[in-house]
Amino acid sequence: MRYLSYWHDTAPAFAGGQTAPVEGRFDVAVIGAGFTGLNAARKLARAGARVAVLDAGPVGAGGSGRNGGHLNNGIAHGYADAKAHLGPDRARALYRAYDHSIDMIEDLIAEEGIACDFRRAGKLKLASKPSHVAALRTNYDLVSREVDPETRWLDRADLAGEIGSDAFHGAALFEKSAMMHMGRYLTGLAEASVRHGATIWETAPVTGRDRTRDGWELVTPRGRLQATTVIAATGAYSAQVPQAPLGYFRRRIISMGSFLIATRPLTSEEVAATMPGNRTCVTSMNIGNYFRLSPDNRLIFGGRARFSAVSDQRSDAKSGKMLRQAMAQIFPQLADVEIDYCWGGLVGMTKDRFPRAGEADGMLYAMGYSGHGAQLSTLLGQVLADLAMGRKDTNPLDGLNWPPVPALDGKPWFLPLAGLWFKVKDRLS
Repeated sequence: MRYLSYWHDTAPAFAGGQTAPVEGRFDVAVIGAGFTGLNAARKLARAGARVAVLDAGPVGAGGSGRNGGHLNNGIAHGYADAKAHLGPDRARALYRAYDHSIDMIEDLIAEEGIACDFRRAGKLKLASKPSHVAALRTNYDLVSREVDPETRWLDRADLAGEIGSDAFHGAALFEKSAMMHMGRYLTGLAEASVRHGATIWETAPVTGRDRTRDGWELVTPRGRLQATTVIAATGAYSAQVPQAPLGYFRRRIISMGSFLIATRPLTSEEVAATMPGNRTCVTSMNIGNYFRLSPDNRLIFGGRARFSAVSDQRSDAKSGKMLRQAMAQIFPQLADVEIDYCWGGLVGMTKDRFPRAGEADGMLYAMGYSGHGAQLSTLLGQVLADLAMGRKDTNPLDGLNWPPVPALDGKPWFLPLAGLWFKVKDRLS
């Protein structure tokens, strides 16, 4: 078993990063070389802006290269909850923003010629208990009536052709959802950004941010650069940046581990017996699982196995054992299959689980995707580029209040308590 991301290990490495010291004067400096930051950089560079991208690690070292590979449309909440919290107009706009972002990914891939196995697979939201069917069906009815007619309801009998498991009792099928190879998309996006004129420094963590007469100076161990505008695209990894540069976000982003395993490539017979529908799948539990087949027919199976803000080999290994048990419960036929990869990453949660984008503390920002960043980050990255160029009418989250989380300063000490609460809710549901 290899303790590294399948996406990182099976994608070509990005070779366009700068080896020279960090220096120069730029129109925009982007902190974070994941989907959000690279999309902002690409759009700005294409418009003729001088753009620098800084990341503490390699391109896609954070959540963009450590996720489950889903591009699921819709929002993380039940749609009725979103309407109640945001109001009907903003809830509809946000729902459609996810749809539009997947369209943008598809268009970008075609325009830049990125080979990343993009496919409109559809997503199954699976009812894990009989008691979950009514709520899931009610949400489906509301979504299909008000915002997304391209959805279908599947009764338990309909699932036989979709998933080789008796563990589920019905499902909502979201036809617009997609999947792709995240690592290949990352490399292609970074290469496209450089091709259009952006400069990318990897392994250049931002350790300081100082106001200048006409903008900002960013400090890294490899040098300093000046920029008129700064974009923060660090997401869950904001807590790993020192307090001074990103303190605003450290008080608002809850970093939570999400963990994954990937099996050896399955045979055609195993695929037919396990995932005949070949879609992305998400269960209805609070501490649930998500899974899909990889381009080479591995089952990639993930979840928040442990409520932890740590993702290292030791933490990932503990979570991997729990995920293997969960996988065997859903797919007993895979109980003894070899696991080739085990990895984890941090998800940037907000208290209400809605993302945020706008301007604060002298920076533009988009983050807080709460587990749905792979799909929305392309759109919000380009929204940040619009904001940097003075356009303010493309942000579906404009003006959404974002209060700090009490007693949070980068380290979510309350995660174990939250985990216990959700376990109780799952037992009683």
